[in-house]
Formats: sequence, structure tokens, C-alpha cells
Amino acid sequence: MAVSGDQAFLRAVTRFERGLAKVLSLALTLVLVVSTVQLLLSLGVDLLDLQVNWAGEGLISLLDQILVILIALEVLQNLTAYLREHAVQIELVLVTALTAVARKVIVMPPGMHKDPGQLMALAVAVLALAVAYWLVRQSHVSRLHPRTEPTTGSQGLDPLPPPDAGGGA
Repeated sequence: MAVSGDQAFLRAVTRFERGLAKVLSLALTLVLVVSTVQLLLSLGVDLLDLQVNWAGEGLISLLDQILVILIALEVLQNLTAYLREHAVQIELVLVTALTAVARKVIVMPPGMHKDPGQLMALAVAVLALAVAYWLVRQSHVSRLHPRTEPTTGSQGLDPLPPPDAGGGA
């Protein structure tokens, strides 16, 4: 009897998780639509203003806003992948984290006093995430293409010529 009770509880928790992921996906979709509209409106106004310095702070601000929207879009992809696969896709999570750390590096204003400790921490984070992503990709590739056959292109054919039977010249 306890086993069936545990199964019912686990089903209820799974339903709750999926429902919450759906609600979060809808909320994030709404936020993405609103933030994209706000970005486009702000960009339109800034393009008409000749005082905006597009070679400096204006461009960095625009990139920052675009990268934030991209990160939110990646989080939405994480949620939809969870709903599709019933599991967290670590590769997507790593790409999202890598994008977030890269954003910090990209939008650092020029001339800003950069703390060497902060720069080292960002460098270590980028390196760690890149290595983790590479390891996950390698594990996926090795699972998709197991090496069960010889690597030569000839199937069943001996790549070496037959020994000379006539003692040849």
C-alpha cells in the first residue's frame, strides 16, 4: 500500500513541476514580448536623437539590452526543453550561463576601472563553463557515434594488397 501512495505522491509532484514550468514559460514569454517592444521603441527614439553616441555608451547599452533578452530567451528554451524531455538539459543551461558571463565581459564600459580580481573571476568562469560545455558535447557525441566498426572505409576488404604469389620482380 505504501508503494502506491508513494507513486501517487510522485505523480502529484511531477504534475506540479510541469504546471509550474508552463506558468513560468507563459510569464517569461510575456516578459520577452514586452521587453522586445520596449527595446524597439527605445531604439527608434534613440536613432532619431543625434546626441546618442552609437560608437560608445549607446552601443554598449543596446548590446546589454539585446543580450539580456537573449539570455531570457535561452531560459525559455530551457523551460520548453524541460517540458518536452521531462529533464533539465544541461547543455542548454551551460550555454545560458556562458552567455550571461559573456554579457558581463562584453558590456563592461570602456575606461571603467576594472578590478583585476573581478576580471580573473570572469575569466575563470568563462573557462570553466566552456570546458564543462565541451565535456558535455563530447559525451553526447560519443554516445551518438559509438566506435563499433573499424575506421577504414573498406567494409570487409583488406586494405593491404595480397602477397605476391609468383615471386614477382
